Amino acid sequence: MNESTIENLLIQLLQEQGYTYQHGSSTIPQADPQLRTARDEVILSPIFKKQLKIINPSASESALKEVYQKLTHLDASDLLSKNEQFHQWLRDGIKIESFHDGETENEHIFLVDQEHLERNDFRVINQFTVKENNLEKRCDVVIFINGMPLVLIELKNPLDENADLYRAYTQIQNYQTAIPSLFQYNGLCVISDGIEARVAPFSAPFSRYLAWKEPVGSQKWWIITELEVLTKNLLDPATLLDVVINYTVFENEEQKDEETGQIFIDKLKKTAAYHQYYAVEKAIASTLQAVNGDRKIGVVRHTQGSWKSLSMVFYAGKLITHPELKNPTLLVITDRNDLDDQLFGTFSNARWLLRQTPQQAESREHLKSLLKVAWWGIVFSTIQKFFPEEGNVFDTLSKRENVIVIADEAHRSQYGFKAKAVLNEKTKESELRYGNAKYLRDALPNASFIGFTGTPIERTDKSTRWVFGDDIDVYDIKQAVEDGATVPISYESRLLKIWIDQSVLEEIDASIEEFNNVNPSDKKAIQSKLAKIENLIGNPEILELLAKDFVMHFEQRQEVFEGKAMVVAMSRKILVRIYDQIVKLRPAWEKQGKIKVIMTSSSDDPAEFQPHFTTSKERKALAIAFKNPEDPFQIALVCDMWLTGFDVPCLHTMYLSKRMQWAALMQAIARVNRVYKDKAGGLIVDYIGIAQDLRDAMSVYTQSGGTGLAVHEKEQNIAELFTKYEVVEQMFHGYEWKKYFSASPQEKLKILIGACDWIVQSKDLKQRFLKETLILNKLFTLAVPSPEADQLRDAVAFFQAIKTRIMKISRSRVENIKLETTIKQILDSAVFHWEVIDIFEAIGMEKPNVDLLSDDFLLEVKNMKHKNLALELLKRILNDEIFLRQRTNIAQAKKFSELINWVLKKYTNAQIDSAQVIQELCDIAKALHLEDQSAQELGLTAEEFAFYTVLSQNESTKLLEDEKMKELIHVIVARVRKSATWLWLKKSDIQAKLRVEVKKILQQYGYPPDLARMEADKVLEQSELLAEQMARQG
Repeated sequence: MNESTIENLLIQLLQEQGYTYQHGSSTIPQADPQLRTARDEVILSPIFKKQLKIINPSASESALKEVYQKLTHLDASDLLSKNEQFHQWLRDGIKIESFHDGETENEHIFLVDQEHLERNDFRVINQFTVKENNLEKRCDVVIFINGMPLVLIELKNPLDENADLYRAYTQIQNYQTAIPSLFQYNGLCVISDGIEARVAPFSAPFSRYLAWKEPVGSQKWWIITELEVLTKNLLDPATLLDVVINYTVFENEEQKDEETGQIFIDKLKKTAAYHQYYAVEKAIASTLQAVNGDRKIGVVRHTQGSWKSLSMVFYAGKLITHPELKNPTLLVITDRNDLDDQLFGTFSNARWLLRQTPQQAESREHLKSLLKVAWWGIVFSTIQKFFPEEGNVFDTLSKRENVIVIADEAHRSQYGFKAKAVLNEKTKESELRYGNAKYLRDALPNASFIGFTGTPIERTDKSTRWVFGDDIDVYDIKQAVEDGATVPISYESRLLKIWIDQSVLEEIDASIEEFNNVNPSDKKAIQSKLAKIENLIGNPEILELLAKDFVMHFEQRQEVFEGKAMVVAMSRKILVRIYDQIVKLRPAWEKQGKIKVIMTSSSDDPAEFQPHFTTSKERKALAIAFKNPEDPFQIALVCDMWLTGFDVPCLHTMYLSKRMQWAALMQAIARVNRVYKDKAGGLIVDYIGIAQDLRDAMSVYTQSGGTGLAVHEKEQNIAELFTKYEVVEQMFHGYEWKKYFSASPQEKLKILIGACDWIVQSKDLKQRFLKETLILNKLFTLAVPSPEADQLRDAVAFFQAIKTRIMKISRSRVENIKLETTIKQILDSAVFHWEVIDIFEAIGMEKPNVDLLSDDFLLEVKNMKHKNLALELLKRILNDEIFLRQRTNIAQAKKFSELINWVLKKYTNAQIDSAQVIQELCDIAKALHLEDQSAQELGLTAEEFAFYTVLSQNESTKLLEDEKMKELIHVIVARVRKSATWLWLKKSDIQAKLRVEVKKILQQYGYPPDLARMEADKVLEQSELLAEQMARQG
């Protein structure tokens, strides 16, 4: 099995779904029929123009020509903006304005037809070559819809240890630099090794490339690869068009320039994950059923961190244009102003997808004016605006049946259908009051309701399902972690570190329980109980201990884990005092802007609050800074703000000194479950005693059907760390690696090199070691700080050192792959007292002053004590040499690459041992060295020798004497130099003319016509390299 096998399997699967297949060679400019006039064209213009006429049969020729001109000359400034412009046209079509007989005519031209799939051309092309900016790239597989390259698929060999998904991702990143035109029209990128498969927009980081799964209930009982699942479920023509057009948004996110401090806009492209697509499709079907039924659409239960807000956007986008709903009005309800602002911002960012700008109700009267009009639109409001100013009934605002109410955080504030007796503050009399949910239905009696939440409530007095209907779709904690949509959360109790007097802790628990039983309408009693709890928790001695423990814990976390932290306190007063205690211990943090208090305050607040006063605009800037991993602002102290709907992927630890319950607790701790680079997980540090509250919240969660643990005990992480340590340690059975820690510096290096040689003795052992060490490192970061983790610190550092050195030896020096990582190298003097500068020092060799392919150096490699490392070194050196020759001498690179692969295949199949494979690779290296020397003996330049290599591979050239051969080479190179300019790269007619002339020259020197034609193509291929070099030099 190889990459070609995977490619053919994928093409076969796509053909079964109705795609037309073509090989990339049929798209070169010289092909007949001609689909492109030059290699820098990425749209197959004949197909595009043909389909445009089929989809728009009544369109004028002038309008169709103008559409083609617009599409091939996108005028946006950067690549992502060009892609956004194309996406808008793909979704909405292009309006062309023309003048005839003094009158303006408007034509609306569509690029695809979603309603009639048969009018579209679905085509898959492999080995598609694009040449741009003097660089040529050959893409594995490209899916074209109506001649437009909408999907790029990069494949890797599953049996090649170096060809993993990250390499495929890196290749796509390199393509964006080399051939950006291809990505102007890109909808999705897929990376796969034939077994695993991931998909994302081209601008997404590697961590956002996710698998596409089958719908629940349709999974097969037999084994099916991720690539096959993705191909059949996402790349199905109808689904692919739907996802690219209706499930893609471009968001503008504010960022801060670290040098100037200025706020700038960063554009992001996001596409739905599989769970979002399936949920929205089901929600649309439920909506159509509910509008004509009981008005209860249902509940979309997606756990925190699974992009629930975007799911709501996609749902709204599909509803707005659905013909059966006849221009509906959508009312998006939240129960807090900050959530309303956040969600409104998300929807506003997607206004092109929604085909309108959402409206946000600023007051009760404004809300009424927005909902009374009979128009389609999207309105945002908090549910509190539906509370009547007088009486128990809210005004009826609309009786229309196509009003859809979308409730965010549907587990909150959506109850209260039964009346309760409350004390009227003004009249001091008892009166009946309902919850806001009842008043909302007074205003919109015929509306249909859908709830979105990650934490539904199922209690006797509050039932999310009773209000909204049954579950439409469930995406729980377990599934989100498995998919990589979120990371697991760990729990660490540090109560004993700060609560010296257990009786005080018991008194706090009793006060909180007493507080929870107070009637919500009794404000005086609430204030009294809160003051009592605040005094107990805010004891200066307790806060001093908490601050000391926090500083110690946070600094130890930062040693091994890059990211940010949040401290949650019960009140603003406690928050400020915790801040004072922390900066007393670390005054530099305040000067560096490393720690900030985030809270609302006013001029009449106590004096100690005033240094932390911030305006709304300033808090917005702080939010941007905290989300930025590079900003020095690392520690946020909060009370109520930023605990829901606030996403900071690099946030890894939350320190809780505030009691919370039920959904509020689940929402808060989910701040640390966002995916960021290779973040292993988030951590909740408990300073107040929330263990039982967590258990209660999880009990409600599981009773309502959720699966997966919200948090894992830190002790469990430590146990898993020791288990994984034993797995890695057993790989060294028979090698005395522990002597390292008591050895002299000189002996340490020998032991380390010996350990590397031990691991690379077999491909399987090497791969297992790299895999298990990566997991061990992640578990170590989750267990730090703890005495147990400290016991393994030196051993983990030793394993890390071996992993680093193996990677340095195995990876090509010409590669420039920067892995996304948050895990820092463990700085341990026992291991890292010296720095490895290059591969030679890593394996214990002096850096040679001679040619790496010389006899002296190859003899030294053959005589190395560590044969496994010698083999790794030889493989890397030869691969580097081949890579460099691919840029100058195609024929030579191909010949020696095949020889190397043949030898390594024999070794892999156990046909030869390590000594024999080293000998054969050394022989290949010598042959390569001799070829380089022969160029000098023949008196040929490197450029001329490249053409000599091309022509000398054929038997016919052996009839020529050396002088005649050199004469032929000089003539060809002179002719190629004359034509091979930057203009030649873009003009197919110049290339065709050169081919004819080279063919004539070859025939003059005795080549038969058929052979001359074949050799002319090879010469032309080598000429492209020469043209690129000349263009770069010019």
